[in-house]
Amino acid sequence: MENIKEALAAGKLLIADGATGTMLMAAGLPSGSAPELWNVERPEEILALYRAYIDAGSNIFLTNTFGGNRTTLARHGLGDRVRELNMAGARLAREAAGDRAYVAGDMGPTGALLKPYGPMSAEEALEVYTEQAAALAEGGVDLLWIETMSELSEIKAAIQGALTTGLPVFCTMSFDANARTMMGVRAKMAAQQLWPMGLAAIGLNCGEGLEMVPNALRQMKEGAPEAVLIAKPNAGLPRVVDGKTVYDVTPRDFAETAASFVELGAQVLGSCCGSGPAYIKALSERFQA
Repeated sequence: MENIKEALAAGKLLIADGATGTMLMAAGLPSGSAPELWNVERPEEILALYRAYIDAGSNIFLTNTFGGNRTTLARHGLGDRVRELNMAGARLAREAAGDRAYVAGDMGPTGALLKPYGPMSAEEALEVYTEQAAALAEGGVDLLWIETMSELSEIKAAIQGALTTGLPVFCTMSFDANARTMMGVRAKMAAQQLWPMGLAAIGLNCGEGLEMVPNALRQMKEGAPEAVLIAKPNAGLPRVVDGKTVYDVTPRDFAETAASFVELGAQVLGSCCGSGPAYIKALSERFQA
């Protein structure tokens, strides 16, 4: 496969994957447990997840390491297993991908607030993310994907840590309908401050349904006109039906709505919470058939 930066520079539209947690819970992952443990305890389930997205048409898929940083794993008593669990998730992804798709090492938030809002220093955050990034790189990922972020100090620490590997780095944040993160960061400001750090792509994931996407993409394009943009929103908004959480957008409608994201400059498309391989298949058929 060609280098992912070259593919993006050539204007190629790439299809990412859908939800990981939604799929693993459907496979029996206990609520409140660390999904990363399945990289070593249930590797067949993780391989099946990866292959389902590749078969559906994903050009890029994320490793099962969203909570694989030391701070998050420590809440499950797993803080000393960062290298093991991240490498396992990456190696399984490498096995599943072959030369069919790019493997993105997934890095999510620590869940700890940085000073002055909380106890973690920027230096500590940098150390945490550098450790996870190194393990994912050692496991053989093609790029690192920092996702579901909301606070600029933590995002910058994650980017700096990821860049130490020399791999391409993607970064996505979660926005509300006003294109602000839960910590009040505007999409335009994020693009202005983060794109110059050396990212390969920037955009949004998760967030408040599909309606928040156009505003966020427009702002990011204003903040960094040359940026490669990502749109990976949830499958609509969640609601509870008969005690179960369901999302209100079908795969077909999701793919049709995504056409407007492409018109606004998105070059990497995927889906997040509430989705699955059917959503990726719909995107693939719509944009790469």
